[in-house]
Amino acid sequence: MKETKITTAVLFITAFFMCIVVSGMGTNLFAGTSKVKFGHVAPPFHGQAKGIDAFSAYVKEKTNGKIDIATFPSGQLGGERSMAEQVQSGTLQIAALTTAVLQNFVPEGAILDMPFIFPNRKTAYATLDDPEVQEKIFSYFPKKGFIAIGWTENEIRDFTNNKRQIRTPADIKGLKVRVMNSPVYLDTFKQLGASPVAIPFPETYNALQTGVIDAQENPILTSVLMKFTEVTKHVTRTQHCLTECIIVVSMDYWESLSAGEKKIFKEAAKVAIDTNRSVNAGLHQALPKSNISIADYAKQNNIEIIELTVAEREAFRKAMTPVWDKYRKKIGNDLFDFMLTKIKKHQQ
Repeated sequence: MKETKITTAVLFITAFFMCIVVSGMGTNLFAGTSKVKFGHVAPPFHGQAKGIDAFSAYVKEKTNGKIDIATFPSGQLGGERSMAEQVQSGTLQIAALTTAVLQNFVPEGAILDMPFIFPNRKTAYATLDDPEVQEKIFSYFPKKGFIAIGWTENEIRDFTNNKRQIRTPADIKGLKVRVMNSPVYLDTFKQLGASPVAIPFPETYNALQTGVIDAQENPILTSVLMKFTEVTKHVTRTQHCLTECIIVVSMDYWESLSAGEKKIFKEAAKVAIDTNRSVNAGLHQALPKSNISIADYAKQNNIEIIELTVAEREAFRKAMTPVWDKYRKKIGNDLFDFMLTKIKKHQQ
């Protein structure tokens, strides 16, 4: 009888301490069984949101439901800077964030925001899909508390205004322009002689309508969907910057994953960008609800779309030399020259 009591007591104490150990290990022991959050700012219909949903679906399928990723579009988890800080601190597992914001944490990320660095969309995609480019750029992130695993994108950016046609850098001089609160974007439009204003994105339409600003720069798709073209009838396809977003994972969560799970996440990132680009391309041909192309929408609504010639675009690129020189010092010659070489190699 006494031996039975002792055995029971030993088993109880062992179980008690096992509970303490398991509790202390927390999410590291059961990392894949709880809900994982993936935040971003794109609206649900946008290609970026669709790509991130595809990422989630791929991971769930390949892990047989072990890792279930809940996606949070439209800034539900906060603005991009806030989400960057959440990922950095480990309170948010995954986010897709623009390099315009991430460069505040990882200065080398600014290389992708250099104005007119990509001659066209095809060249940009070919360059970004180069494994050596990804390895090089992503290598700067771990030391700042992020694991970078892939891309999503907003779109390539254009310029709309309510004053005049824009064909040359001099045409932008004097305009009050809403830009993202990013050093590169502010410096770009200062260099063009504009007065850049970093007002919040949701306030852009009202600011244009009331004359607080004369212009804004966003992808033409965004400008149409957000109705900015109702109050800025002049659109110039400057395509000055590709708003690329990097999928970043918190270091603690990444380390909780197995090697196989990490591989699945990287595969999912490829699925995300392929879906993202495909949906965005489709939206240009069939806008939500209206089912007409952007070109047809512009004709129906008296919106002027100006396509720059090769010479006109080159004039803008040359005007950006001081901006490139400034950021070359911050980014470093090694990365800057590496990217220029890769872009030239992939130019289409």
